[in-house]
Amino acid sequence: MGKQNRTAISPTRSEDYPQWYQQVIKAADLAEISPVRGCMVIKPWGWSIWENMQQVLDGMFKDTGHVNAYFPLFIPMSFLEKEAEHVDGFAKECAVVTHHRLEPGPDGGLVPAGPLEEPLIVRPTSETIIGAMYAKWVQSYRDLPIKINQWANVVRWEMRTRMFLRTTEFLWQEGHTCHASEEEALEETRLMLDVYADFAENVMAMPVIKGEKTVDERFPGAVSTLTIEAMMQDKKALQAGTSHFLGQNFSRAQEIVYQDKQGQQQFVWTTSWGVSTRLVGALIMTHSDDDGLVLPPRLAPKQIVILPIIKGDDTRQSVLDYCESLKQDLEAQYYADGKVRVMIDDRDMRGGEKKWYHVKRGVPLRVEVGPRDIENKQVFVGRRDTGESQSVGREEFVHGIAETLEQFQQGLFDRALKLREDNTREVNSLEEFEEYFSDKDGQGGFVSCHFVEGDPQILKMIAKYKVTIRCMPLDGNAEQGTCIFTGQPSTRRAIFGRSY
Repeated sequence: MGKQNRTAISPTRSEDYPQWYQQVIKAADLAEISPVRGCMVIKPWGWSIWENMQQVLDGMFKDTGHVNAYFPLFIPMSFLEKEAEHVDGFAKECAVVTHHRLEPGPDGGLVPAGPLEEPLIVRPTSETIIGAMYAKWVQSYRDLPIKINQWANVVRWEMRTRMFLRTTEFLWQEGHTCHASEEEALEETRLMLDVYADFAENVMAMPVIKGEKTVDERFPGAVSTLTIEAMMQDKKALQAGTSHFLGQNFSRAQEIVYQDKQGQQQFVWTTSWGVSTRLVGALIMTHSDDDGLVLPPRLAPKQIVILPIIKGDDTRQSVLDYCESLKQDLEAQYYADGKVRVMIDDRDMRGGEKKWYHVKRGVPLRVEVGPRDIENKQVFVGRRDTGESQSVGREEFVHGIAETLEQFQQGLFDRALKLREDNTREVNSLEEFEEYFSDKDGQGGFVSCHFVEGDPQILKMIAKYKVTIRCMPLDGNAEQGTCIFTGQPSTRRAIFGRSY
């Protein structure tokens, strides 16, 4: 007889990480596969997490001078054709609408009434349609800058999908700005990367490396792409957000011009930047364990669940009343710019079953209250991060709740940072690099090594190890060295790893 599996999620992370990920989503009731190939249904608990992400990010965008608007889902094919690199980069992922209206067919059923004059692309990203509007809105330097964000869905025809990480349709925000100068557009590109990093680290408790993508990894049509890269628990990289400096490529293609102070016609400088529901997948893979989802308090739909322990009908009302007053006291406390979020689960089900329901959904704190707790003016608190449980005085618990939640939040970040630091290695030779990634199917980690762009053979060399160049860190110090692949002099290190 083998050892009994005592975890709520099977298989465990060490047994089968991809399957573990799917099972966490199922156990936490976050989402499920839809009848439409490659798409998912985001269920209420999963949607609440995304909604909290939206709310925080939206405030951060507005605090940096951006406003929201909305642009069409459909993009004329001719718009994409105007920017050669852009269309080339997205052509294989485009979903295309070619016909309009339905009518009864000769053999029953429905058939399209006729072809469209011009095929429409279902939005894979909105640079072209938004650029067309900016070309109408911009005449003078007085019209600049324009700093607009939209919350929307996009469609990219993916062949292999995985819930939250890569789906045919996904939700995101996309910011699109235009500026009078290159310097201002570059500042915007870096500003929004910093906003994303701030959100990832201080709200998601997910440490990230801020860096620049290589030419081969850039957004199609961009001059430069900045990225935040995170390490998941299987030690693979996840690109968690990108900010693109588009230069004048799109403004030239779409004739977005303005008259400067000297009366000269100039092309604007543009940027775009976005994060998506992929962040929910990142959250799952950064913090969750073999018992299910683990949520940082700043994003948890409910930070505390109160579980009444009712021994008999004679104590039912007193326990429920105590729980309700405890809920009100907790909701009067503030944490992370908002009231503490609390729920009471008084469903008629076994205590153990109820506890594990909330464990699997990642609620940070579980508070059990029974007649003895009421008598002793205390509560029994279980933590989702450490698994520890203990009795705490009611007043002490209530008034210390903000500190407890912040300690929980910081603990998740520290744990994730330690994982990344423990699995990042500096290498200074090709032999060291190949030794590190020699297990072709292994999970690996991050390698930091000197690197010089430009040799296409490097991509072929690292592809055999299923490794990609994640980024060239922006915060790294200048350092003289030698590219381990070409032997050329190098002034910076790049991060390499296997990725999602």
